[in-house]
Amino acid sequence: MSKTVTSEINFLVELDENRVPEKLKWSAQDGGVEQEEAKAIMLSIWDSKVQETLRIDLWTKDMPIDEMKLFFHQTLVAMSDTFQRATQDEKMADTMKDFCNYFAEKLNLKKH
Repeated sequence: MSKTVTSEINFLVELDENRVPEKLKWSAQDGGVEQEEAKAIMLSIWDSKVQETLRIDLWTKDMPIDEMKLFFHQTLVAMSDTFQRATQDEKMADTMKDFCNYFAEKLNLKKH
């Protein structure tokens, strides 16, 4: 039997009196990340039992809208890449990337 290893990723959310995120920090010891600040987090978890995606979407109240648009664009591009690697469905991945290009064009985002 092979030996398993445990790795932990932690999120710390500092809320104001109305429970709106003011600060987000994350740590991933295996990745050398310790209490790094973030302005937004999008986390998706697959619940196989009910065949449903659970989500946590958080952003700080000082997250600039232009950065949020860029964050969404980069997340969509990354999802397209992950979809292709996970399914080997290049045709649909290309369709997703076409949408990402359309999204960037409509929002006047520079390519990063």
